Amino acid sequence: MMAFDARSTAAEVVAGIDLRGQRAVVTGGSSGIGRETARALAAAGAEVTIAVRDPKRTAGFTAERLDLADLESVREFADRWRGPLHILVNNAAVMRPPESRTAQGWELQFGTNHLGHFALATALQPAMVAADGARVVEVTSAAHLRAEVDFDDLNFEQRGYDPQAAYDQSKTANILFVVEAARRWAHDGVTADAVNPGGVRGNLQRNLSAEELAALDERARAGNGWKSPEQGAATSVYVATAPSLAGVSGRYFEDCHEAGLHQPGGTGGVAPYAIDPANAARLWEISAEAVDAG
Repeated sequence: MMAFDARSTAAEVVAGIDLRGQRAVVTGGSSGIGRETARALAAAGAEVTIAVRDPKRTAGFTAERLDLADLESVREFADRWRGPLHILVNNAAVMRPPESRTAQGWELQFGTNHLGHFALATALQPAMVAADGARVVEVTSAAHLRAEVDFDDLNFEQRGYDPQAAYDQSKTANILFVVEAARRWAHDGVTADAVNPGGVRGNLQRNLSAEELAALDERARAGNGWKSPEQGAATSVYVATAPSLAGVSGRYFEDCHEAGLHQPGGTGGVAPYAIDPANAARLWEISAEAVDAG
């Protein structure tokens, strides 16, 4: 089997894989790594639905309206879905916006990046059970290494709003979701894994200042540089399709490989608090109550 790495593209990862007869949903699939993820899955034969806030802006794919910042929109999307679902890629995200709230009053990044996707995955879980072997791919970030989930102040009501800390917390929540989903869905034939796509310049950084973007550019130059969207999508596509990962759940991947624990001084790996079973169970309970998922 070909070995993939940080430079691999989504097209390379999916080459030779036949997804005919499978159905996939990719959130935030109108641009960037989401679009490249959808493109690669479709090239392999999957029937791909892109879930976006404005379907009119999406060409070339079946598009359905989904606003992750509004749980009613999430419920409506799930209610419209008919038949099995084989692949769910929770890719959409908002990063470091001015302080704002979702329709239900949650801090926007936690509410969109985590709660919206949590509500979507749990609502579509019966459709994934029907697919027999479905996979959930949760797109997170190395930003999770900077912050645990603050269970005592999820909404930044007791501390000053920090857009960076809020984003970092939401990315840790993405990983905790797959840890608990793996436990709860172990006998349902549905797996859930988290992926760090690596650094890709695109719409995600639209809220950053010129100075913040310059700092990111400098950091990228000091490392391996920015990935292209095609390279950023590779790990998502790998986890969604690799035959060797059938049944693998609750893990964290980067550069098309399962990553180990983060080591002090390093730039990769997963933080211990992001895979802590107690944290994962606690977040699931809070999230289920928030979205009335039960």
